[in-house]
Amino acid sequence: MAKRTGGILPFLKWAGGKRWLSSALTPYLRECRGTYFEPFLGSGAIFFDHLPQVAHLSDTNDDLIECYEVMRDQHEIVERELKVLANREPDKYYYDVRAERPSSAAGRAARFIYLNRTCWNGLYRVNLKGEFNVPRGTKTQIILPTDDFSKVSQALKATTLRTSDFADTISMAGRGDVVFADPPYTVAHNMNGFVKYNQKIFGWDDQLRLASALKDAAKRGVLVISTNADHPEVKALYEPIFEVQSIARASIIAAASGNRRKTTELFITNSAMVGV
Repeated sequence: MAKRTGGILPFLKWAGGKRWLSSALTPYLRECRGTYFEPFLGSGAIFFDHLPQVAHLSDTNDDLIECYEVMRDQHEIVERELKVLANREPDKYYYDVRAERPSSAAGRAARFIYLNRTCWNGLYRVNLKGEFNVPRGTKTQIILPTDDFSKVSQALKATTLRTSDFADTISMAGRGDVVFADPPYTVAHNMNGFVKYNQKIFGWDDQLRLASALKDAAKRGVLVISTNADHPEVKALYEPIFEVQSIARASIIAAASGNRRKTTELFITNSAMVGV
């Protein structure tokens, strides 16, 4: 997984994103020469920071994957469309933009970025009809000084992108490849109502399927790196096959910064097994 030079910032914000963890992954990723697989793509913070030479990126979110595909192939048009949307001040037009469904792929990608940057905490949520229903957040800036859509596009050209269940993506990885699996979960209730609060976003059956898929990958000689909720039942799914440790981070999912606190998450890897 030889790295291309010059990591770049993600252009999306994503609840549970792992940009804070990226530098700690360098020792695990720098020695690998295979394909990088990321089955829960989100903002792609680890991919964009490490820029592996060959990557397979996937998610179950069709709108997210379409946005990445269009950014790869038509980033100039997306940027132009986003600049038009930037004239629609979020406090006044957010809900109008949220209700729209542009006919062009570039228009939909620009709308996706607009909503991501102006909704509450970059959260992605849809109703039973599949309609995005996250309320207005506090951010007002649509075009960011860190935006470099040309670099984003170039980085994505070396990837395979697809909408896929995580198990299907993980099953493609073989000896010498890397899987970074960061499933959706909340850390706010790790030790209090874990099942209740996580069942809707990533149910226990999903946890079992993920653990099984990662164990199978480890048997094939894949370097597995995963994060998860720091809960005894999750930890038990991976021990003793994997190294499992609790790592601390600051929680950013809170209405006010004063209410944010240190939380812990599980860091799971088989790096010792594959000699990293």
